[in-house]
Amino acid sequence: MDNILFCSVGRRCALLNDFRKSMHGCGKLIATDLSPVAPGLFFADQAFLVPRIDDPSYFEKIFDICDKSKVKAITTLIDPEIEILANHREELLTRGILSLCPAPWTAHLCFNKYEMFKHLSDKGVRTVLTYNSLESLKKGIERGEVNFPVFMKPVSGSGSVGIGKVNNWQEAEEKFNDGKYKYIIQELMTCGDCDADVYVDCISHKPVAIFSKKKIESRIGGASKTISFKDPKLFQFIEEVCAVLELNGPCDMDFFIKDGEYYLSEINPRFGGAYLHAYGAGVDFVNLILNNMHGIENKSVIGQYDEDVIMMMYDDVVITRKSELLSDEFPLL
Repeated sequence: MDNILFCSVGRRCALLNDFRKSMHGCGKLIATDLSPVAPGLFFADQAFLVPRIDDPSYFEKIFDICDKSKVKAITTLIDPEIEILANHREELLTRGILSLCPAPWTAHLCFNKYEMFKHLSDKGVRTVLTYNSLESLKKGIERGEVNFPVFMKPVSGSGSVGIGKVNNWQEAEEKFNDGKYKYIIQELMTCGDCDADVYVDCISHKPVAIFSKKKIESRIGGASKTISFKDPKLFQFIEEVCAVLELNGPCDMDFFIKDGEYYLSEINPRFGGAYLHAYGAGVDFVNLILNNMHGIENKSVIGQYDEDVIMMMYDDVVITRKSELLSDEFPLL
């Protein structure tokens, strides 16, 4: 059985439904979460409660679930867990479990935006001009590289938390020194943006499927309405990005567009929230994962989808009884 474990499943109910459609009963969907009221647990064949990801016993519990449920592939659906999963990748492989995550050094870069900037710049890959201190920003302004307004964000943040435009030096000092986060400062990109769902083959480590889309509407944490488009220039740029990293499996990549060129903004090496759009348009990562689970290297299907396909997200609910939860211990507001 091709059993797949989804760690920290949260609200990703529709993603599990898509997996179930494509797997045609060839394996079980297994899900974990910290909270007994995580809706995604109710869409799995087997569900488990686990400790916090920073608990010393956390991965012992994950290994125990893998053994009991005969897991053949594992992924996480939250950013903070990706580096943890990457650091156990080799041990998982020795257990016969395909780990859908980057190599540890790449996982580290994905969640340290300044280190990623330095790496991409050294490799000649276009990315957003980034500074890690007010002093380096000042020098950049003096050299004529950048000017206000600029954009400030946490160096290791996700989900749009802590981000914001900064209009002048006083605002820059106040935000940079507010003590909430360790910040980076970036050139403000205003010329347009897009993103892409990318599947990087776990054998060749090359991108074999790309689905690109532009935002129609956004909400906190990501896009809620998107429209598909195709650009061979973007596909080629994504191949250049992947060539200087060691990615494996699904990735969500964000780009800016400036003077007709694409610039990498960031990479989330997991299923993005809007991957549902790619799946609905026929770009099926599930079959690519199943091939890799069986040691089969995937052939490229890049660009094999239609343009102008629109996704519109909406809310849904899970209704259940307290007695049907894995635990009745959960906080009330």
